[in-house]
Amino acid sequence: MKVFVGVGLGPIQTGIFMSGACRGGFDRIVIAEVDDKLRNAINDNGGVVTINTAYADSIKVEVIKNVEVYNPNTPEGRAKLVDAAADACELATALPSVKFFAYCAPWMVEGFRKQPDRVRFIYTAENNNRAAEELEEALGEKFPNTYCLNTVVGKMSGVVPEADCAARGVEKLAPAADRAHLVEAFNKIYISSCPDIENRCVENLYVKNDLLPFEEAKLYGHNAIHFLLGTLGKTADCEYMSDLTKHPELIALAREAFINESGAALCKKYAGFDELFTAEGFKAYAEDLLERMPNPFLQDAIARITRDLPRKLSWEDRVVGTMRLVLSQNETPRVFAKGAALAAKEEFGSDPAAVKAGLQELWGKWDDEAQKVWALIEKNL
Repeated sequence: MKVFVGVGLGPIQTGIFMSGACRGGFDRIVIAEVDDKLRNAINDNGGVVTINTAYADSIKVEVIKNVEVYNPNTPEGRAKLVDAAADACELATALPSVKFFAYCAPWMVEGFRKQPDRVRFIYTAENNNRAAEELEEALGEKFPNTYCLNTVVGKMSGVVPEADCAARGVEKLAPAADRAHLVEAFNKIYISSCPDIENRCVENLYVKNDLLPFEEAKLYGHNAIHFLLGTLGKTADCEYMSDLTKHPELIALAREAFINESGAALCKKYAGFDELFTAEGFKAYAEDLLERMPNPFLQDAIARITRDLPRKLSWEDRVVGTMRLVLSQNETPRVFAKGAALAAKEEFGSDPAAVKAGLQELWGKWDDEAQKVWALIEKNL
């Protein structure tokens, strides 16, 4: 019997891993979830889950069967999850943060001990390029054939509250659920490599021997441009990403930043590594994303994309981190500097001194590199 175990029941779990497990012919799909209302809604529906996929021209539904949901915080639920972890050959964590590994690792380890030699692949999808290593540390015990793998998830997704489902034309996860999951049709997820990985069964996972370049393309390309477009959209009073189709000049700015700034830098840094990091490959990657991001069926709110400005303006993240990457490759992040200035003004106000002080506190340093980044931002304040 093929058993898949998922930890967390968000749209990444349902739209990627549960969907992939269903397509991969798993006999049981077992999920750990602490929300009892959601758990009961799915179990009372006979383990049938519905997800919504946004294509370019419509939303289509996918039905996933054989789903069992258990709460790890109850004795009965934990026991069921321990047994499932013992039998599982593939697992996926899709939690809000790697800090939650501290709560799932104990019951996972208890299950692994029951069958210590079983071959297991654990896909970590916490949007952290060290998630696999963090999970290994949380497990605290080595099993010879259990492998924690990092992922690069370039699939946009979201939760639709029950009150909005009818207006947006989406189906809830289950009749008694209080939400729907909506994911885009794009379905090519990169994972790191390990022995025997060619025997995996979850579909739409693609192995890369070195994930770091693809992680940087995601953060400094996909994520950075997504945020830049959202920031530019605010200047035109756009509410959703789809509203940007009325402002081709803003999409043109984002295209320039994507291809000629972050793209040029990434292609220099990783020249010869993969077809993606060629002028033709990266242009195709950029054009595909610029077409997908304003998908009207995703109804992606700009307020969501541009929230949490301190994190996104931090030294390593998608705004300043991208500027630093571009500068490191002797390119100039002209458009990214405009976006950084818009975000910094929103967070710290219009006074350049206040903006500089705020950024200095975020960055925790002020060396020559910081001064170069600041000089570009200051010009656009």
